[in-house]
Amino acid sequence: MHKCILIRHTFLGWLVFLSPLASAAEDWPEFRGPTGQGLSPALGLPLTWSETKNIKWKTAIHGRAWSSPVVLGAQVWMATATEDGRELFAVCVDRESGRIVHDLKLFEVANPQFAHKFNTYASPTPALEPGRVYVTFGSPGTACLDTQTGKVLWERRDFECNHYRGAGSSPILAGQWLILQFDGSDQQFVVALDKATGKTVWRKERSIDFQDLDAEGKPQTEGDLRKAFATPQNLVLEGKPTLISLGAKAAYGYDLATGHELWRVEDRTSHSAATRPVTGHGLVFYPTGFPKGQLLAVRINSNGLAQHPVIDANNPSGPGTNQLQVAWSVKRNVPCKPSILLIGDLIFMVDDGGIASCLEASTGAEVWRERVGGNYSASPVSVEGRIYFFSEEGKTTVIEAGRQFKVLAENNLEDGFMASPAIAGRAFFLRTKTHLYRIEE
Repeated sequence: MHKCILIRHTFLGWLVFLSPLASAAEDWPEFRGPTGQGLSPALGLPLTWSETKNIKWKTAIHGRAWSSPVVLGAQVWMATATEDGRELFAVCVDRESGRIVHDLKLFEVANPQFAHKFNTYASPTPALEPGRVYVTFGSPGTACLDTQTGKVLWERRDFECNHYRGAGSSPILAGQWLILQFDGSDQQFVVALDKATGKTVWRKERSIDFQDLDAEGKPQTEGDLRKAFATPQNLVLEGKPTLISLGAKAAYGYDLATGHELWRVEDRTSHSAATRPVTGHGLVFYPTGFPKGQLLAVRINSNGLAQHPVIDANNPSGPGTNQLQVAWSVKRNVPCKPSILLIGDLIFMVDDGGIASCLEASTGAEVWRERVGGNYSASPVSVEGRIYFFSEEGKTTVIEAGRQFKVLAENNLEDGFMASPAIAGRAFFLRTKTHLYRIEE
């Protein structure tokens, strides 16, 4: 683990999120919830459940998709697709009864791109706000729908991107804009759309030189080193609305108003970032990706915002460190697919192979590390001082969110979890490979 000398950093106003928090306990409007960090202030959530206990309803969802559920008011939305990717849908379920309200075929695709068997053609999670839901499938299409009527208000099908193994980045809302990421083998860019019209406000190409071309300018690989599946994070950093965005081999900070690149942190040992960053204590925390990435804690000094620093995460004493610093890095049991949790002064995570760990947020020092078993793609959530890990085999392990590893419960459902959970009110909304559940005492 590397530590470098930290400089004074103004923290005032650092973590004012652009997502509304007033209804955080009742709604879960985008991937990883109201703040995008997997945390909920809700109370009264169940500790235990099974196929015969604490199930308010269970609804079959057609197709094959890893899109996570999102919840707002009386509705739960998600995307799905036929297994071959030729038909792409948005599905709305009534929150109270589990009845399917809308089952809308949005796009037909004559010649779908290849999607890896571990992915699907509907893996991105929708974003919700009052009256509207925004659904993307990557380059096959993005649509804005009226949540009451199901009417398509606008759509975009003109973004070209070979996702190579399937799309995975979820859209987020930031003020008046919808933010989308396209990180494929041929195109790598971030775009802001006017959420009212779908028109492009700005588009920013990834700036990193992937260094994967031969002397004739041809790729030395088929695309793995350029693609990514991550979802961005938006916040106000030093008074400036900022987008934190993970791509292949680098993380970026963008001025949310213009798309101007503020800084870049490179990690050329990894690619295919798939998580959503978390922020706190003046730091941005994120796993860098496949095949065996590292967890980085990055500190940004306000002076660097105008100077566009670039730093190599594996050479943090190099150029750019006066404005941008890797505070620490950890390589042991870092997840590639599940996002991490920041709770108080601790980071909690579970790697893809079922090793859970707890780290000091300020230093990266290990507090504990234990095997919980199973394989993991879904991101964990935290509520009421507990952490819930959801495995691909259908097991949920509940632990105490503390400095001592303590298992509180283990629960099992019939099918496994690839989608991440939603929390709203006193209920979990869990999507397995075949069904959507409302779990509530």
